[in-house]
Amino acid sequence: MTAVVEQPPVATHPDAEPALRVDGLTVDIRTITGTVRAVDHVSFTARRGETLALLGESGCGKSMTATALVGLLEPVADVVAGSARVGDTDVLAADRKTRRKLAGPELAIVFQDALTALNPLYTVGTQLAEPFRIHHGMKAKEARRRAIELMERVGIPQPQERINSYPHQFSGGMRQRLLIAMAVALNPRVLIADEPTTALDVTVQAQIMALLKSLRAENDMAVVLITHDLALVAEEADRVAVMYAGTVVETGRVSEVFADPKHPYTKGLLDSVPVSAERGAELKSIGGSPPDLHSIPKGCVYQDRCPLVRELCRDTRPELTAVGSTRQSACHFSGEVQNV
Repeated sequence: MTAVVEQPPVATHPDAEPALRVDGLTVDIRTITGTVRAVDHVSFTARRGETLALLGESGCGKSMTATALVGLLEPVADVVAGSARVGDTDVLAADRKTRRKLAGPELAIVFQDALTALNPLYTVGTQLAEPFRIHHGMKAKEARRRAIELMERVGIPQPQERINSYPHQFSGGMRQRLLIAMAVALNPRVLIADEPTTALDVTVQAQIMALLKSLRAENDMAVVLITHDLALVAEEADRVAVMYAGTVVETGRVSEVFADPKHPYTKGLLDSVPVSAERGAELKSIGGSPPDLHSIPKGCVYQDRCPLVRELCRDTRPELTAVGSTRQSACHFSGEVQNV
């Protein structure tokens, strides 16, 4: 048993209303050497009042999934299949005008690099007031008052004075709070947090996650947490969708998935967490590397690194199927995972 498994389980919300339903999301990227599939038929559901973590190594498609959902893909990338429903609206099929109406009241995103996400040419007050002016038609004075309230809400000290400051005049943790404030300004149904604690020290990370948890409860939001941090998932998420090579390979409640993984990739991730602080102790890792997107294998995407691989795995790609009442795994031999 690894250290992250021992975290107390987070309460789940099995009867909560689905806030975001993603079904078969597929994204292709055009490169100079041909088109590659970065996200391949990804499906998951995020419920109101819960945190769903998208977990996996860098390059597995987590952030690409997020940017596709909020309509911020680069010009070389295209959504070629799937749906993503927020309420009754498929945001992937919506036109630009509809997306603009949904951005803020229904769907919002917090990026990992706050200094890049915030506009350096405008004061934070101007940027925080913008959602109220665009969506609610507020006058400048009223929008400014709401911006100050937002700063207070996310723990920015002396908001009346600092509202006229520029992003570079804030620390990394404070900038991340400002970015969260902008995202939750209109009480969205779904908040996507893309690596929200990257480059922050441990203490500030804890503060940011505590803030997100508080806002989630306050607004009954669904939070989609994108991360590669197993400990963060164990501490903060209710459910997890493990991604590998652009696909979801396992889903379920965090407490169940981490205690009894049903996919060899998930088990490999958990086994790689150090359980000993002794100098010279062996560190486990998953052998090999993720497949090149230009040459995804015919069968299971994990076959070249999997200790359970057999001929069936090389010929037939496993689909995400139930392995219990609340669990799904994309492995032909999920019952044997604990033996490796």
